[in-house]
Amino acid sequence: METRILKVKVDYSNIQVLGHWKEESAEHKDGSKTKTSNLNTWEVPTTSEHEDILSPIREVAHHLRTTDIPVAFPTETVYGLGADATRSAAVKGIYAAKGRPSDNPLIVHVCDLSMLRSLISPSFSSAGDEEDPIPAIYHPLITRFWPGPLTILLPNPSPSLLAPEVTAGLPTFGCRMPASALARSLIKLANAPLAAPSANASTKPSPTAAQHVLDDLRGRIALILDGGSCSVGVESTVVDGLCSPPVVLRPGGVSLEEIRECKGWEGVEKAYKDQAEVGGKTAPRAPGMKYKHYSPKARVVLYEAEGGRREVPRTDVREAVEAAGEEEGKGNVKSVAIIRTGRWPVAGGLRSQGLDDVAAKDSGDVAETGFAVREGQWLDEDGTTVLARLLEINLGNDVKGVAHGLFAALRELDRRGADVIFVEGVSDGDDIAAAVMNRLRKAASDIRI
Repeated sequence: METRILKVKVDYSNIQVLGHWKEESAEHKDGSKTKTSNLNTWEVPTTSEHEDILSPIREVAHHLRTTDIPVAFPTETVYGLGADATRSAAVKGIYAAKGRPSDNPLIVHVCDLSMLRSLISPSFSSAGDEEDPIPAIYHPLITRFWPGPLTILLPNPSPSLLAPEVTAGLPTFGCRMPASALARSLIKLANAPLAAPSANASTKPSPTAAQHVLDDLRGRIALILDGGSCSVGVESTVVDGLCSPPVVLRPGGVSLEEIRECKGWEGVEKAYKDQAEVGGKTAPRAPGMKYKHYSPKARVVLYEAEGGRREVPRTDVREAVEAAGEEEGKGNVKSVAIIRTGRWPVAGGLRSQGLDDVAAKDSGDVAETGFAVREGQWLDEDGTTVLARLLEINLGNDVKGVAHGLFAALRELDRRGADVIFVEGVSDGDDIAAAVMNRLRKAASDIRI
């Protein structure tokens, strides 16, 4: 199967051409009416002078409606691999393309609240006096964080419009409304909610650019909708408000501290582990809980920030290099990589020479990738012998910048042939840093203090 990338020519200056929220009349006690925009209905222009921008989205939407082959599309978090969540054959195509275990539930993406309400209560009519089928506990979160990187767990009705493969046999389903106008317009034009995990081969780092998707899924899917790099860089936060107290099942783009500021969520608790929850016989309640995720081909050694290390211990480097060689049967390891996040000196404190910037293969643009790649040589302690090629990426000390560049950095070092990657961890409080460290711990072959 040929895999094509369809570029959407849109940026912040013309993003409004993708669609808009429908204005609705609000009647006040004095009988007056005002026009308001809410999240009930997302509309896409039927005809537009900017059809060159909408045309690739329409083509991908038609593909979703007429085939069972999933497509890749951008969101604000990572690229998703989407298919019609109401058709079993289409959803099975996601599992086949990713090589993903079928007991791992999928997140459903909707374009507006009307679509969400139809999934929870197919007979619901906004014209009547029916109670909102969206549980009240979620109203404060939706008001503050939607559209955005937050997934909520909802009761799955019986009978359900969703294909059974979406929920992995669970009585609930996870749903979110992406902040990306491009993603919402694709869902609207497909006229169906999209089940969409990250668009990578299962266990590999999540894709934050169209090229990442092509690297993993070339020949497995037909179309990739290219909307540029993702702004958040880690997946959505997943919460369950159907239990008491409510819990965070997966850290992500919305922090625990932010959630606790919402009414009814002051006592929200953490209910996830940083290592994959391997060995359980039941399906995980949310994606990313059960299996190893986010792993590059290279051996990853992660240093916890709490250890306070100011550089990579040379003995650790030698041990990890030997372990990587034994694991892969490579013998001598030829490439060592460092990812810095603020405290470590250049090259993680290893003796080096010739570290020069080289273009990232994804775009060659630091503004696009969020980082520069430097390449040189790792030297012995005397500085006389070259031990291996040395690669370095500095993601900086801003946690959001680290989140934005993390997956792309792991992929870039993989593509440059790194055998071992040493990563400087960040302090994971109740912030997006928790999401960064959660992903790193799942990617790591070895975690050190």
